[in-house]
Amino acid sequence: MNLLHQIIYTFNSLILYYVLFVDGFYLLFFALSLRQLRDYMKRLIYNEYEEIGKSHLSPPVSLLVPAYNEAITIKDSILSFLYLEYPEYEVVVINDGSKDQTLNVLIEAFELTLVNQPVREQIKTKIVRGIYRSVKYPGLIVIDKENGGKGDALNAGINLSSYPYICGVDADSLLEQDALLKTMRPFFEGAEDVVACGGIVRIANGCKIENGRVLEVALPKNKIALHQVIEYLRSFLMGRLGLSSINNLLIISGAFGIFRKREIIDIGGYNTNTVGEDMELVIRLQRYLYDN
Repeated sequence: MNLLHQIIYTFNSLILYYVLFVDGFYLLFFALSLRQLRDYMKRLIYNEYEEIGKSHLSPPVSLLVPAYNEAITIKDSILSFLYLEYPEYEVVVINDGSKDQTLNVLIEAFELTLVNQPVREQIKTKIVRGIYRSVKYPGLIVIDKENGGKGDALNAGINLSSYPYICGVDADSLLEQDALLKTMRPFFEGAEDVVACGGIVRIANGCKIENGRVLEVALPKNKIALHQVIEYLRSFLMGRLGLSSINNLLIISGAFGIFRKREIIDIGGYNTNTVGEDMELVIRLQRYLYDN
């Protein structure tokens, strides 16, 4: 019996130490993220977003939207991307060999026309079958290619993109109209020192959405989705802000992240043989920058 008591005591002690360690770890990141958030709010006092939004000196951005079997949501998502408040940007949608009607939906909704456009293949990708441009929206380009996965689709978008900054966005996501303005601001403040920046991603369940715009923000009624909202807020507002404050950010979400293109090309683009291509890219990018 004494042996059993000793085993239970040891097990409970291990659990207690583990909980204390994890809670202490989270408290540390909470303090770091609060400091980072405080500094961010101070900078907002000098609101330059309107000036950035009107200035032709703001560096242009290429939005890269990899899509695979996204026929149901692709129209609303692209509409939200086309009405962003930013001086100059393009939307490059990459249809990664979808087996549903994704390409047909895009052709019909945005009046796409097949064009003969040469592509400089700086990063090797699967075969590109066609390039389409929109008659209705000049800043919209659609690439139709063989299936190669998300990383390969993003690499194809990088090859075709025209601008010095690239922004990876999931095809089932929506962007607030000022998302690019706010996420590009650190590049203006940090000049050559900033090569990547990510925005906050949250769950749209429960929100009222029309024509690609969030009209009303609300919480989902489903308890599982509600816990997912809490986890996303914890991850972005505490974990990543805390890591960013000590210059040790391990991941910029593939759902919405901006990178300076030249460094991405230098390291060979996205890895096509991994599932977490966003985290793998950020770690490889940091290694490259430290080494050089």
